[in-house]
Amino acid sequence: MPARLARHLLRHHRTPAANLQLGGMLAWIAGAANASGFLVVHQYTSHMTGMVSSLADALALGQLNLASSTLISIACFVLGSACCALCVQWARRRVRHEYALALLIQAVLMLLFGLLAGRVAPGVSLTLHMTAWSLCLMMGWQNAMITKLSHAEIRTTHVTGLLTDIGIGLGRWLGPAQDRLTRRRARRKLAVQAAIVGLFFIGGLCGAWTFQWVGVVASVPLALLLIAMALAPLWDDWRAWHRWQRMHRVN
Repeated sequence: MPARLARHLLRHHRTPAANLQLGGMLAWIAGAANASGFLVVHQYTSHMTGMVSSLADALALGQLNLASSTLISIACFVLGSACCALCVQWARRRVRHEYALALLIQAVLMLLFGLLAGRVAPGVSLTLHMTAWSLCLMMGWQNAMITKLSHAEIRTTHVTGLLTDIGIGLGRWLGPAQDRLTRRRARRKLAVQAAIVGLFFIGGLCGAWTFQWVGVVASVPLALLLIAMALAPLWDDWRAWHRWQRMHRVN
């Protein structure tokens, strides 16, 4: 990925175009990870509504092992979101590209998932439950990052909310009492939301197809893409910090 584009997508001062580009790319990756993860653990790890319902069902049926595993999955999603928020808050006070470090950590999580769940490293692998937990952690991290940078306008894994917003937007756009400006804004927002849902779906197709060919190790190239994207902004921030340190030592 060109360094200029990476700097544009991860910088502190956001634009709607940058939010859409980064959100679309992460939605595609989330769809791929979610679909391939389902083929491994037989559950959608970004679907926390289903997770909470599964927890209630397991408790009602006395399936305590399933209930404890599901509870850990939910906790991992929340933990990923919380850690991402802390990471962004820490970076916001210190660097220009506050989302680059968060993206790098997500890429490392995805890389470890692909290597360990794919049993690439000899003698090291994840159990089925650990695979689900790692995916939930990664999904929570990514959803928190894109939610913060877009001020909650884009959520890459919450398709239920996106489809609800699309329905509301259609009502606003088609409403007879709406003025031209309101309809234009509604149409623009609908286009963004439809693009995110479409990219999530296409990512799911690609993830399912590639999983059938090579397994979960297919997530490794995606992780390397995210790492390459984060490196240029992080390098800029490191050089700026190094110059600042040198100036203070001279003074």
